Amino acid sequence: MNLLQIIVKILIQIGRPFLELVKILNFGIKKNCRIKIKLPVFKIKFPKINWQKFLISKDKLKKSLPKINFEKIFKPSKKEKIKIIKTRFSFKLWEKKKWNFKIKNWWLIGSGFILISILIIFYQKIIKDLPNVNLIYSHPNLSTQILDRDGKILYKFYDDENRTWIPIEKIPTDLIEATLAIEDKNFYNHHGLSLKGLLQATIYNFKKNKTDKPRGGSTISQQLVKNIFFTNEKTITRKIKEAILTLIIEQKMTKNEILERYLNQVSYGGEAYGVEEAAEKYFGKHVWELETQESVYLAGLPAAPSSYSPYSNNPELGMLRQKRVFEEMISTGYLTEESVAELLKKELKIKDNNKIIEAPHFVFYIKKLLEDQGYSNFEKQGLVIKTSLDLNLQTQAQKIVKDEVLKNKKLNISNGGSLVIDVKNGDILAMVGSIDYYSKEIDGQVNITTALRQPGSSIKPINYLLALEKGYSLASIISDSPITYPSKSPGQKAYSPQNYNGKYMGNVTLRTALASSLNIPSVKLLEKNGVTNMIDLAEKMGITTWKERNRFGLSLALGAGEVKMIDLAQAYSNFANLGEKIKINPILEIKNYLGEEVYKKRIEKEKIIEPEYAYLINSALSDNKARSPIFGLNSKLVIPNKTVAVKTGTTNSLKDNWCIGWTPNYLTVSWVGNNDSSPMSWVASGVSGATPIWNQLTNLVLKDKQNEDWEVPKNLVKKNICGKEEWTLSGSEIKINCPKPTEAPISEITNN
Repeated sequence: MNLLQIIVKILIQIGRPFLELVKILNFGIKKNCRIKIKLPVFKIKFPKINWQKFLISKDKLKKSLPKINFEKIFKPSKKEKIKIIKTRFSFKLWEKKKWNFKIKNWWLIGSGFILISILIIFYQKIIKDLPNVNLIYSHPNLSTQILDRDGKILYKFYDDENRTWIPIEKIPTDLIEATLAIEDKNFYNHHGLSLKGLLQATIYNFKKNKTDKPRGGSTISQQLVKNIFFTNEKTITRKIKEAILTLIIEQKMTKNEILERYLNQVSYGGEAYGVEEAAEKYFGKHVWELETQESVYLAGLPAAPSSYSPYSNNPELGMLRQKRVFEEMISTGYLTEESVAELLKKELKIKDNNKIIEAPHFVFYIKKLLEDQGYSNFEKQGLVIKTSLDLNLQTQAQKIVKDEVLKNKKLNISNGGSLVIDVKNGDILAMVGSIDYYSKEIDGQVNITTALRQPGSSIKPINYLLALEKGYSLASIISDSPITYPSKSPGQKAYSPQNYNGKYMGNVTLRTALASSLNIPSVKLLEKNGVTNMIDLAEKMGITTWKERNRFGLSLALGAGEVKMIDLAQAYSNFANLGEKIKINPILEIKNYLGEEVYKKRIEKEKIIEPEYAYLINSALSDNKARSPIFGLNSKLVIPNKTVAVKTGTTNSLKDNWCIGWTPNYLTVSWVGNNDSSPMSWVASGVSGATPIWNQLTNLVLKDKQNEDWEVPKNLVKKNICGKEEWTLSGSEIKINCPKPTEAPISEITNN
């Protein structure tokens, strides 16, 4: 193979830009030949040419190729059989004569190498690093929305770009037409690149006023490509890549698909990306709710979002931009001058630029739950998460907690929290994590509903439940009298529990001891029940924080073991559900950005307690007479005309004050104290502190609802014991020496 044939083969393999050069290099190879070139996309057939006649008319040829001397280049030699020269593109030459080549025109060969070099450079600089065009189909970073049970937005999580994907069918025609008028009038007529648009932009930039921003010549398709694949770097290389990708995308996608992606991708200022978030940011509406003048205003923002923003130092620039968009819409025929005049009279009501998190502690609790369940890149997934929160109830609960805490500020109470649970399905209806999420003074961002706090006497029902399971009844007698437990470790003091009021009631029933929250009987019961057994039962019910069991002794009966409010609510929902544990789960459903359901809540149930024992606990804690020796008959623990089981608790250095109560359908728990664990100066369970909060919340939840009582389990019967009716297990025998209450002098107050 001679030199000329090698060059021909290289050029053919490079591609179609050198086809014309190939024809020139093969002039004169044969008198009568057929050249067939097959390329990957198409094939070209050259007709038969009488090269002998062509050579005779060399004078005409010299006018176009004056330096080529074909007679000196091509010297005929002997005839031989047809020879086939094979190349990558099946390039075949049938020749009747073999030609010897004498190359004198080296400029032709040099031109070929120059073209090859240019192509190689083009590949290295442009083609090699060209982004994968299929990324156009991948969704951009999309905001994850947290909604309440009625679809109200609580908060949106996003990573720099706050974006919600909206199909083009939901975007108002006014907004689409305004965008086309100001950004790309010929969008539906060009194939991605517009020379006319570039010229118009150039002319406009020469004529524009000083207040007007320069106009670019990029089409909407080019802007989309830039937003997805490139930065704002302004180089020739980037523009060439942008043009290539634009042409490819125009072939792969419809115009409406391109427009939909553009309207969901482009920045409208700050963190707002896409028309939906722009509508929400500036007007507090969904995009489909926008009025014409609002749509026109938004259409003008993408050219210079920071300059035209209504929150900038010069908001009048945005209004001037709106007028400019109106003018373009008139020129394109989308609007008439009369209609524009009317629209300009309408006031634009711009929303305040305040970012508000509704129910912030709940929102971040949801975020943590999802992250624990494996939802990564939470801020970019574009999820729509519908929760069980009732925002109206949440708002009222927040106010109740804050007002009550501020009312008792003189008692050194600086913070409070509450939870409202629907026990039948595990829904969280309200979660107040502090009186003020943004307060640094009280460390308000700490969510008290998930923080570790000592429960005080509010933990006692678990101990009494264990006693019932071990054979006690509510009619069983226990002595409320002084007792001291010697220390098991050298250097530690003996343990002598005391009652809340410093008095002793002598022999009392378990019903009275539990309802009146007597400390000494609770400690005595735990001694018989066993600390380990109480921890086992508590963990089955939902307490998750007693893992280091060797820390706890008999003081666990009075709340020495830290718990989370949400765990306590989970545990006591077993009582409300007559022994059935329904997992607390505030996430109702999750959808992706396309509206496809990826999660639907299913109620998780597990039987933990026999219903008769749960019913007995509810009976004792809803018995106002049984608690009257300590709380009186008219305490805040009473909800008029409603059957509610309720338990209070105060820790022994007045660091925590609790109240938790439940009905067959709802559970409410409240707490007051200080996040730094400093003691309150005074608090009275059933009168002040957490109890008034609980009382107001429970009244609010049960308002307009009929009273409900728990269904009596089949194996419970009432018996007359010591002159009083009491529930007992069917078939059980109870032998009791009827108690005679006694009192003792006031001693040190420790716990209620």
